[in-house]
Amino acid sequence: MACSSEAHAILFDRDGTLVVDVPYNGDPARVSPMPLAREAVALARGAGVRLGVVSNQSGIGRGILTRDAVDAVNREVDRRLGPFEAWCVCPHAPADDCTCRKPRPGLVLHAAAVLGVAPEHVVVIGDIGADVEAARAAGARGILVPTAVTRAEEVAAAERVAGDLLTAVELALEPCRERTEVWS
Repeated sequence: MACSSEAHAILFDRDGTLVVDVPYNGDPARVSPMPLAREAVALARGAGVRLGVVSNQSGIGRGILTRDAVDAVNREVDRRLGPFEAWCVCPHAPADDCTCRKPRPGLVLHAAAVLGVAPEHVVVIGDIGADVEAARAAGARGILVPTAVTRAEEVAAAERVAGDLLTAVELALEPCRERTEVWS
């Protein structure tokens, strides 16, 4: 894919990327930013790009969480990291076979539309392969920030990999690189 020269929007995955992943978290008190999340989000804001979050929340579809509980957690993320312009959440269980659940492109395309940015000017930053696959499927760029749960094959398949969230944002703000490298 030919990529754009600059990002006009950055979409972050929530759990494992912006905040520590607490499975099926419906409790705002359990929100804890990932290392360098505040700095990364501040850098992106300072650059003037639009910011959004795209998050699979299958706990809603599985009946483990309510949408209100997920929204309360999202408000706490906003409180801790500053408000995001778009929150796009897939509430479906994997068995629902929806078009919005990452790795499908629906969340990314919806967030791009909400932000008024063409998908080719969007960068998606996440911690698993589904995040960067959704970016690719939508015509956006993806940057993987591996964590302990990221599988080796997801790292190998990613076009861009960053050692931490701040480095990922720095890469998103630079012109597109045509090679795969791990930046740290």
